[in-house]
Amino acid sequence: MNVLTDNFSAYGAGFLGTLELTVYASLLALALGFLMASFRVAPVGSLRILGTAWVTVLRNTPLTLLFFAVLLGLPRFGLVLPFEAFAVLALGCYTSAFICEALRSGINTVPRGQGEAARSLGMTFGQTLSLVVLPQAFRAVIPPVGSTLIALAKNSAIAGAFSVTELLGTYKTLNELGYNIVWTFVWIAVGYLIITLAISALFHALERRWGVAR
Repeated sequence: MNVLTDNFSAYGAGFLGTLELTVYASLLALALGFLMASFRVAPVGSLRILGTAWVTVLRNTPLTLLFFAVLLGLPRFGLVLPFEAFAVLALGCYTSAFICEALRSGINTVPRGQGEAARSLGMTFGQTLSLVVLPQAFRAVIPPVGSTLIALAKNSAIAGAFSVTELLGTYKTLNELGYNIVWTFVWIAVGYLIITLAISALFHALERRWGVAR
């Protein structure tokens, strides 16, 4: 227990760092995932190509490599941001590809006749998607989106290797101070467990409220 009590500030800073990365990257992933899912089902061919390329590239790129590309590549083009912002960008973009596919699978569960009926009433593609299709698709994609965001929270551990304050990185400091490495990792695991259980509880509540009845 002394590992935690003696280093509560270090654990607290790491926990808050991981929590911030998770929240900001999740918001970015949801926004980009929604946008790319819209592109993938759009009637415009160029948008479908863009959405498909986005998902194909990011889903098949290792997250660590994407971190290197963002943190080391973007500054060469004049974009200089704090490491935390680069980490959020890498995590958010990577996860958005999986969010996109989850949303697209939900959209495919909506009967085609729903969209055709909306268009026959004179609704545009945007209106059909936002008012008819997505409200129904949302109910089906709550569990997979929740699982994807839980994976994002755990993937945030990679950011510690790029000078970003997060929970897993606290082991380096505590190891140098001579604390028991086993208990160091036990309390790190507890921190991640708190975050992932909170996400799980949130999406479980959403599923109970709006999920598809089985």
